[in-house]
Amino acid sequence: MSSSHDQSLWRWICVRILTLAIGSVVLIALCMWLRFVIENLWVLHHMSPAMRAEFEVLRGNPELNLTRFHEIVDQGWGARYSDPSIASADWMMVGILVVVVIPFIALLGLKAARPLSLQFSRLAQVARAVTKGDFNTRAEPVKNAPAELNQFTDDFNAMMLQLSRYERELRASHVAMAHELRSPLTAAVGRLQGMLDGVFQPEPRQLQMVMKQLLHLNRLIDELHLLSLADAGQLNLSKTRLDLAELLRERVAWLKPQSADAGFDIFVTPDIPCPYVGDPFRLGQVMTILMENALRYAQEGHRLDISVSHTLSGVEIAFEDHGPGVDADFLPVMFERFSRADSSRARHSGGSGLGLSIARAICKAHGGSIRAAQKAPRGLIITVSLPQPEAG
Repeated sequence: MSSSHDQSLWRWICVRILTLAIGSVVLIALCMWLRFVIENLWVLHHMSPAMRAEFEVLRGNPELNLTRFHEIVDQGWGARYSDPSIASADWMMVGILVVVVIPFIALLGLKAARPLSLQFSRLAQVARAVTKGDFNTRAEPVKNAPAELNQFTDDFNAMMLQLSRYERELRASHVAMAHELRSPLTAAVGRLQGMLDGVFQPEPRQLQMVMKQLLHLNRLIDELHLLSLADAGQLNLSKTRLDLAELLRERVAWLKPQSADAGFDIFVTPDIPCPYVGDPFRLGQVMTILMENALRYAQEGHRLDISVSHTLSGVEIAFEDHGPGVDADFLPVMFERFSRADSSRARHSGGSGLGLSIARAICKAHGGSIRAAQKAPRGLIITVSLPQPEAG
């Protein structure tokens, strides 16, 4: 993870460039200074005490005897000591220092840039792994890398985690989809083959069994098509003014025969208008899915309470059943495709496992959301949240 003490990329680069530039100048200047200090100490050490004392006086006031001053300098440091030519010892010393310092500075520069290069190399390796279909590789952060690069690495790893999760979900969805589509198709083909082989008579009852499987297959295909449109952001909505409470009562009436046969009561409260702007067909589809879900899985509770309430952000519709509920581990995934709990909400109840996914997709298309929570002591509450309708 990136640290708050990490430098920004601009500061990181500037600090290293300025450090190398100033450091190289200081190093050359220091070497020149040391060269003069050592040479002066060497020359003064080999002077006689009398000459050294005379030179100290003349160095402070050379105008006292300029000829003698230059004579001592030429004798101690050489006649070419003050030669301004490019071939003088001073310029040669500068050239040698530059030749020696440049490789040294280059090595330091490469070492300073190593965290930047290493982090990009690790990111490139992970990117190459992704091109080969490996979504489980992660880029390790490099110590002393710039803050932006550390943040980029964290975001890159988070993206890889999402891609890995999407890949697992896609694989699981494909397996479940193949199974769901194969089951009715296999049943229909087997029944038809039995009639062709003379095992079953081609009577209306047998044909009706085949038709039932084909209709189930057609429904699965329609549901998968709807989810594909929603994932692509192409789920078209025909929005109009409607009354959510009235739409709920209409859907309850539509399910009345099935709920009455099961001894299951559905109550809508409060009985007051709730104006909204949305797609009545799609919102009605969400309501039907959630009511059928309760009728199918929470039938032993014998009751479903539906409440409509206004909130600061829009409207909430709560579907509260009194059934066995679901395991806590199932709540985060219950709106995923083909998700089924292992308890009473199981495959034998006849659901395709796509209903709640469709409900979530329709809610998202309206700019809303859907969530589920356990209810004490038993039961489940599914809440649909819809935003304030656009002014128009």
